[in-house]
Amino acid sequence: MSSCYHHECVILCIVSQLFLTTSEFITAAHKLHYKGRKTAHSLYLPFAMSAELPIILYHYPFSPYARRVAWYMQLRGIPYSQCMQPPIKPRPDIAALGIKYRRIPILSIGRDVYLDTRLIMQKLEKLYPDRPRLGSDGNAEHKAFERLLEIWAIDGGLFTAAMRLLPPDLPLLKDPKFQKDRADYTGQKMTRGEAAALRPEALNEIQNAMELLETTLLADGNDWILNTKKPSLADIETVWVFHWLAGLPGALPPNYEKQFPKVFAWIKRFRGAVSATKKTQGDPKTLSGEEAAKIIRQSSFNESEKAVEESEAVVQFHKLKSGQLVEVWPTDSGSSHKDVGKLVALSSKEVVIETKAGVHVHAPRHGFRVRAASQSAPNL
Repeated sequence: MSSCYHHECVILCIVSQLFLTTSEFITAAHKLHYKGRKTAHSLYLPFAMSAELPIILYHYPFSPYARRVAWYMQLRGIPYSQCMQPPIKPRPDIAALGIKYRRIPILSIGRDVYLDTRLIMQKLEKLYPDRPRLGSDGNAEHKAFERLLEIWAIDGGLFTAAMRLLPPDLPLLKDPKFQKDRADYTGQKMTRGEAAALRPEALNEIQNAMELLETTLLADGNDWILNTKKPSLADIETVWVFHWLAGLPGALPPNYEKQFPKVFAWIKRFRGAVSATKKTQGDPKTLSGEEAAKIIRQSSFNESEKAVEESEAVVQFHKLKSGQLVEVWPTDSGSSHKDVGKLVALSSKEVVIETKAGVHVHAPRHGFRVRAASQSAPNL
């Protein structure tokens, strides 16, 4: 079986877990097998970015989402500093930037701050063009593969299932402050019994996901997802959920390592690859919140200012204008924390606002909502 055909078969397996109807699945299959297709459009809009500006990652150590970003920068050798945050709010270091967004991580590049790891990874792929990227260059099929793996892990519910496998005896889960914070984050307050009742279905989802990897992407004995010499973006987009669970005693049944040996060997290889980079690069410098904010405010903007695209439906519906006060917030979790700022740019891919601290905050359009600020919103 050719590598190309093998990858298409696996893509179809993943797509089948994401699409809700047979007709949607058939349509996706048709598109993937259409050999006369034109060169795929870039998934992301082009923009000018500087590789000279300071990069700061705001995170806490056990955030699996933050690990995605840290791993990416470590594997590419991108220098960055970190500003450590508490696992629960308040986070005054982030508030000092005029940001209410409550999810971790966020990443600053110069005076631009990026929300959501999906957007962050896209932006980092554009930095340091002289260094080999982790994403696929010029291979439309591999780009689609990376994107589908990202969707599978985040939008497809893989991470949600993983969260439901957290061992209930973890000290943090017993902390009333943490419980209250996560209820605010998810919008749900769940008893221990209700949480335990969700575990069997969640375990089934993770088992099926591991079986898919074991019998398809890793079945041929490849070290990495796309049969590359080193870990690629496709590996990061997939491994982070399983890496997280494998490191939590009691999250997975003990027999899983024998049941899925190729998956666990892949996790171990990935862990080793990241550890090897730390030996040569060392740990990132840790900044205080005050130091980080000062560096950001004194930096230039990373991206040249773009426009508010009048053709966008949300712009037309809400009659949005450049410089207008708007609210931006995520729709899936942490949605009660809305950021307010002056509208700088808006396209089909992202929205950019300027906060009262003078930083440009970028959010993806996918999974976020934007509208004119309410009457009660503070003036900037």
